[in-house]
Amino acid sequence: MENAGSARQYLTARDVGLVNCTTCGRVNPAGVPLCVRCGATLASRDTKSLQKVWAWWVAGVIAFVPANVYPMLKTATLGSESESTLLGGILELIHHGSFGIAAIVFFASIVIPASKFLAIAYLALGIGKQSRITTHRRHQIYEVVEFVGRWSMIDVFVVAILTALVQLGSAASIHPGIAAVSFALSVAFTMLSAQSFDARLIWDADKDHAI
Repeated sequence: MENAGSARQYLTARDVGLVNCTTCGRVNPAGVPLCVRCGATLASRDTKSLQKVWAWWVAGVIAFVPANVYPMLKTATLGSESESTLLGGILELIHHGSFGIAAIVFFASIVIPASKFLAIAYLALGIGKQSRITTHRRHQIYEVVEFVGRWSMIDVFVVAILTALVQLGSAASIHPGIAAVSFALSVAFTMLSAQSFDARLIWDADKDHAI
C-alpha cells in the first residue's frame, strides 16, 4: 500500500482551499477574486492553458523550418557574396577544425530547440493521461524547458555581434539573413508556449488517475 500510493498521497493548495497568485506568488484563500498583495486576478487553474500552449508551439515549429533552410548570414568580401545556413555554418566550422565551437552551436541551435519542442508536446499531451514518469519529474522537465529557453538565442547573439563589428565597406561586411529573424521568432514562440503552460494541471491529472 505504501509503495503503490505513497507517491500520490499529497495535498495541493486547491485541496485545502488556497490559490496561488501566478504574478507575485502570494497564497490567497480560494474564492478571493484579486490577490491581496498585487491585485492580480486569481484563478485556481488556467482553463485555456493548453490552447495557448499549442498555438505558440505550432507557431514556433513553423518559424523553426525557415530558420534551418534559409541563410543565417550573408557575407560580402571584395565584391563576392556568400550565404551560410545554420547547418552549413556548423559544417564549415568542422571543416576548419573548430570542433568545440561547432558542437556548442549544434547543441544550442538544433538540439536544444528540438528538445524543447518534444518536451512541451510531451507535457501537453500528458495532461489528462496517466504517465510512467512521476509528477515531480514532469515538473522538473517543465522547469528545465522554461530555464534553457533564453540560451537558445546564442545564434542570434553571434549574428548581431558579427553584423555590428564586421562592417568594412567594400572590403568586407556581414548582414543577417532571413533565418536569423525566423530563429529568433521560433525561440520567442517556444518560450511563450512554455510560459503559457499551467504546470498545476500536471498535479490534477496525476491526482485524478490516483482516485
